[in-house]
Amino acid sequence: MEQQRYDVVIVGGGAAGLSGALALARARRSVLVIDAGEPRNAPASHVHNYLGRESTPPGELLAIGRGEAAGYGAEIVEGRVASAQRLPGNGEERGFRVVTEDGRSVEARRLLVTTGLVDELPPVPGLAERWGREVLHCPYCHGHEVADRPIGVLATGPLAVHQALMWRQWSDDVTLFLHTGPEPTEEEYEQLAARGVAVVDGEVTGLEVADDRFTGVTLASGRVVPREALVVQARFTARSAVLESLGLEPVAQEMGGTVIGSYIPTDPTGATTVPGVWAAGNVTRLTEQVIGAAAAGLMAGGAVNGDLITEDTRLAVAARRA
Repeated sequence: MEQQRYDVVIVGGGAAGLSGALALARARRSVLVIDAGEPRNAPASHVHNYLGRESTPPGELLAIGRGEAAGYGAEIVEGRVASAQRLPGNGEERGFRVVTEDGRSVEARRLLVTTGLVDELPPVPGLAERWGREVLHCPYCHGHEVADRPIGVLATGPLAVHQALMWRQWSDDVTLFLHTGPEPTEEEYEQLAARGVAVVDGEVTGLEVADDRFTGVTLASGRVVPREALVVQARFTARSAVLESLGLEPVAQEMGGTVIGSYIPTDPTGATTVPGVWAAGNVTRLTEQVIGAAAAGLMAGGAVNGDLITEDTRLAVAARRA
């Protein structure tokens, strides 16, 4: 942290945060990015559906982004932000103090929070170790990589049938494990049968792994069903602690009548209900992919700069009149 007060402090250095930093630095704003170094997609081998960067490893994409933002003057430091608070005063005296867990603090005229989310996995032994490798959740992120291979879908809620029918687009060998999910309706059974999706009763108690490759699931009965990929429904929980310290509260996100996680609401530009605070990426849009998070960061960065221009103009007019 090379100075005590910045135009903008960005909390989180993923695709959304770095995209916002790039836009703001190019707008000649003083920008500080504070990043904890825990990207959500770290377990994945590649980023997909990012035009111009298809199949780029996540770490490489972030390194490129850091270099681009820093090339225009943005500062990027490692750290975990503990809290943020509004400073007292009016006009140019107003702003925010950001405090890291190791006790460092810095002030900002505006805040952009891009802290992402946490994927909370079902409590099945072995899932976490294979997450992002053969244990998956998004067919658009990973479906092509497991196409035509035996895929399992682990039912833990009402969306499991929808998941199984989705993944059937990528493979004709899909098995729905009912596990702890609800019994499909008669109509759903007909849909699964029509699409050739097998249904297996019984709770899944573990994963089979050989030579560091997922090979199947173990049922409570002891039966092992060979599979090469397993789809789960993670709960998407926004990393919202910094925003909560400013008085913002996460709300539940529903899909098909089922709560899939929590997020911080914003307007289309990323503005929150706290003046001077924006949010972008998965902390506010749970199902956003990397390219969408980057776009949201750009949108928020432009909005933040526009807001600062309005303030700069107001202060200049006041100074001229004085």
